Amino acid sequence: MTHSTGSGSSGPAASMPRVSVALCTYNGAEFIEEQLLSILDQSVPAQEIIVSDDGSTDGTPAAVDRMVAAWRGAHPGQPVTLRVIRNPAPLGVTANFEQALAACTGELIALSDQDDVWPPERLALLAAEFQARPGLQLLHTDARLVDETGRPIGRTLLATLGVSAAERAAVHAGHAFDILLRRNIVTGATVMLRRGLVQRARPFPAAWVHDEWLAIVAAATGTMDFLDDALVDYRQHGGNQIGVTSLDAAGRLSRLRTPRTLRNSRLLARAEALDERALGLMPVPVDSYLRLITAKAAHERARSALPSARLRRVLPVLRQWRTGGYARFGLGPQDVLRDLVQPL
Repeated sequence: MTHSTGSGSSGPAASMPRVSVALCTYNGAEFIEEQLLSILDQSVPAQEIIVSDDGSTDGTPAAVDRMVAAWRGAHPGQPVTLRVIRNPAPLGVTANFEQALAACTGELIALSDQDDVWPPERLALLAAEFQARPGLQLLHTDARLVDETGRPIGRTLLATLGVSAAERAAVHAGHAFDILLRRNIVTGATVMLRRGLVQRARPFPAAWVHDEWLAIVAAATGTMDFLDDALVDYRQHGGNQIGVTSLDAAGRLSRLRTPRTLRNSRLLARAEALDERALGLMPVPVDSYLRLITAKAAHERARSALPSARLRRVLPVLRQWRTGGYARFGLGPQDVLRDLVQPL
């Protein structure tokens, strides 16, 4: 269903690229109105909002329609287009975001979860970065973690993810690809990207989460960066489909006790999917990146093939350590310890 109102624009918004918002929902009626209002009330608003609902049973699409209709009544003539896509059966987070992104027509697309809140200047700040940097493909930001009621928890997203000063400096210096081969630091709810990146990245591989895939494709084929500003209130609650994993000492100890098979299989599937797709990306990643992608896949194959008996893992783990695989493609000593002690 498509609604549109108003015609043209003037002032600062007129010089900005056309911006779309890709908003994915699933049983999000509790928080969706607050998030939608924060999107609609941007100082430089988006021209298009695509809502892709993944089979909600709690009336989320109806809540979206009511919210936007009420906002239009209070803002006559304000140009905004809303399209709600209703999936009869859930596609899952990644496929649903791929569908929403593919439906967007703006030159720039901001990704949105259903339960966060944006400060009024968010879209204006991000769009200005893309205007100033024509080669920029994807930009993400920090976020303020808030609880279910919207109260700050006292932490930011990048700090909670343990993004170091060295990693931040590497991304700003144009070395995001090296960081992303080791681990993902990009959260979709904080992202704006160029529509051309979506076209280049499709279809999204099943082994990858949408934000991680878009980030590494952006870093491999262009420029990816981030802003230190916390430009999202990132809500943490029991219904999060993807939330912030605990990175404290108790969380790290718990992961050492977790069977390694599922995680290593997932890492291998992701590495092999990237290796298979790399030559088909346009522009094709430079030769040094292609070699790293192939080496990353080989490293993950070696990790997945480690024996079940811990003592028999020592030599192959040391071999990967000496060749630099753990440092280039993982978390260094942390992954060495995981591979040595985690149960099968």
